[in-house]
Amino acid sequence: MRRVRVYDSMAREVRDFAPIAPPRVGLFVCGLTPYDEAHIGHARTFVFFDIVARALTRWGYRVFSVQNVTNLDDKVIERAAEIGADPLELAERHFLEWAASAERLGIRTVNYYPHATDYIPEILTQIRSLIDRGFAYASEGSVYYEIAKFPRYGELSGQRTEALRPGARIEVDPAKRAPEDFVIWKAATPGEPSWESPWGPGRPGWHIEDTAITLRLFGPRYDLHGGGLDLIFPHHESEIALAEGATWESPLVNYWMHGGMLTMRGEKMSKSLGNVYALSAALDEFGPMVLRFFYMNAHYRSPLDFARGQSFEEAREAYATLAKPADRIAEILERDGPERPGVDLPDDLANEAEGLIDRLDTTLADDFNTRETIALLFGFSRLLSSRLAELESFHGAALEELRAPYAWAESVLGLFVRTPVGRTGAWATIVPVALAARSRARARGDFAEADRIRDALAAAGILLEDHGSETRWSFGTPK
Repeated sequence: MRRVRVYDSMAREVRDFAPIAPPRVGLFVCGLTPYDEAHIGHARTFVFFDIVARALTRWGYRVFSVQNVTNLDDKVIERAAEIGADPLELAERHFLEWAASAERLGIRTVNYYPHATDYIPEILTQIRSLIDRGFAYASEGSVYYEIAKFPRYGELSGQRTEALRPGARIEVDPAKRAPEDFVIWKAATPGEPSWESPWGPGRPGWHIEDTAITLRLFGPRYDLHGGGLDLIFPHHESEIALAEGATWESPLVNYWMHGGMLTMRGEKMSKSLGNVYALSAALDEFGPMVLRFFYMNAHYRSPLDFARGQSFEEAREAYATLAKPADRIAEILERDGPERPGVDLPDDLANEAEGLIDRLDTTLADDFNTRETIALLFGFSRLLSSRLAELESFHGAALEELRAPYAWAESVLGLFVRTPVGRTGAWATIVPVALAARSRARARGDFAEADRIRDALAAAGILLEDHGSETRWSFGTPK
């Protein structure tokens, strides 16, 4: 296998990648809280980890990629109350909208999108374990994690627990033993979804949803945990405390990978600030290739500033320049076929194409440096662009040699894609999740919600046929 180096946020340095049980790799990425439409800031993180999974797969690893869906939390409940919707139905609707955008964007490596509320039994089991081991306590119908019992809290972020004292991150809560303790089971509030528990009816806290999922799917330890820099504290810090407190195994994760934020005029893109650009709108206006190129033409750990009306136009022009030779080669091969007659490649072109793929792999394997990888592709495209007229003279096999670096980029970076993703793409994972949600709606007699899910899939070109208790799906024309 190729040597891969990864910047580990815990170690604060680039380390050689060594999975726990090679060639298997467990990858968990903090996913959406779908209380509203996904924006282009979300997509930057998810495109990057799509590339990570693609690249590791190319290099011989077997990646099991999981991206959770926080389908119930304070934001979902608050937004649902504002518009008079059911919180779980609101979250499912926005998740399906995201799934359609992810498919268009070519994010096809996620094996499973677990929804938090499908893991209530695992959450309750973990809470019981934390209480039994002295890390958590019940109070007034809620359960809290006692940070003082976990001395390593703050190791990932470098933050001190004083940052969680009143006036910093949280409000005073008389039910807590200490201000910095965080809730892992919230006592039920009238009108909100709740589940029965040994401590009274309630719902899970944010941090424990993720660890319940990963403990079930990966066990007490796994290889890679990804997310945005904004999640390091307190979310990822709390995940470590929860999982290691419940299992007494350490470390929870071998490598923590965090991507830089997408900013607008220097500010984090956030719905609360009103400076968001909806992902679906960006896809409609500029297309998936320009968006993917825009994200990867910067190092993933660097902030990426977005100037509306300018950044994507610049990216569109740059990508058109990069793709011009690739498109021309593909057009010739589509027109004449791979057996077309012609002359051999001149030595300089043959040598450049032959060595480029290894350089691309080597560059990307150094902490997934997409920016330098793109620079190598630009160098190749500039060379071919200066000799476009010659392309018509080469035989099919010669053109395939020139196309090989672009085929590498299509497979690993998701660029230069000329046809839609098929049934083996992201829909193969996403549609079953939607069908399960539709089945749950039908089982509880909510046929309006079942019809809405069917219509949302139809709008993205996915057609459903009910055959008794079985539902089959196929591609059709988007409505």
